[in-house]
Amino acid sequence: MIAPELPFFVYGTLRPGEVNHDLLLRGRTRDEVPARLTGAVLYDGPGYPYAVEEPGGTVTGELVTALPGAYGALLAELDVLEEYRPGDPRNLYERIAREVLPLGAGAPVRAWVYVAAAEVAARLRTEGRLIAGGEWRGPGRVVG
Repeated sequence: MIAPELPFFVYGTLRPGEVNHDLLLRGRTRDEVPARLTGAVLYDGPGYPYAVEEPGGTVTGELVTALPGAYGALLAELDVLEEYRPGDPRNLYERIAREVLPLGAGAPVRAWVYVAAAEVAARLRTEGRLIAGGEWRGPGRVVG
C-alpha cells in the first residue's frame, strides 16, 4: 500500500535544533510550523520521547512538509529512524495519520505521527515517566 503524501508532526529529536532534524530534515523541508497534537501525551524514552495516544492530552511539536520530490526518500528514512515496519509486531513506533493543529494558522491538518506501538505504550503507561505539559526539549526538559 502506498502512503499518502502527508506532512509529518515531529515532537522529539526531529524538531528544529535537535540532532535528527539536522541529520534528516535540514534542507529537505518546505515548511516547519509550530503545531499541537491533541489526544496524546509524552513519555520519556532513552534520549527521545514517545507519544502515547491518550484522551485529553496535548503534545507540542512542529508540522513539517517535505520539499517537492523529497517525500518518498524522507518517508523511508523516517520509518527506519523510528524503527517502523508496516505490520511488524516488534515496532517501537507506529506511523498513524492524525489531525494536527498548526498554531496561529487555523484549520487542522492531517499529518503522519509516530506514536508508541501498543506494547511499548502499555509498558509506558504502567512504568514510564510522563513528560509534563507534552513538551520535549532535549536534556533540559522537565519530566513530571
